[in-house]
Amino acid sequence: MKIASPATRLFTLVCLVWLSAFTFSCNKKAETGGDSQMISGTTSKTWKASKETTASGDKDKLTSAEKQEQIQFFANGNFTQTSETASANGTWTYSAPNKTLSLTYANNNVSENFTVAELDDDDMKLQAPDGSTLTLKVE
Repeated sequence: MKIASPATRLFTLVCLVWLSAFTFSCNKKAETGGDSQMISGTTSKTWKASKETTASGDKDKLTSAEKQEQIQFFANGNFTQTSETASANGTWTYSAPNKTLSLTYANNNVSENFTVAELDDDDMKLQAPDGSTLTLKVE
C-alpha cells in the first residue's frame, strides 16, 4: 500500500473543497438578494405569475385572468404591467441588501413594496406585507 505524499493530499483536498463550493452554488436561489439585472435583464424581462399562496401559506389558485397578467421590468427602472383589460406603468427599484422590490405607479402616486423571498434569473417569489406570496416566472 502506497501512502500519498502531503502535496497529493493537499491537492485532493483543494479539489474537493472547490468541487463542493461549485456544486452548492449552482442552481441555488439568490440568498444574498441577487441584483437588479436578475429582475430586468440587460434591457428588459417579462414575468408571469405561476403560483400564489395566502397569508396563512395555503395554496391560492390563480384565475385564468391572473395567468394572463404580466409585468415587464426595464433596465432603466421603468415597468409596464398588463392584463386582458388594463395596463399600468411606473418605476421600480430593488434593494438587494434589504431584498425589497418597490413599484411606484405613474399618475396616482401609489407605491407597492414587496419582500423578495427568492430570486434567480428565471424565478422570483414576492411576499406582500400581509404575508401572501406570488411566484413569478420569466416569460
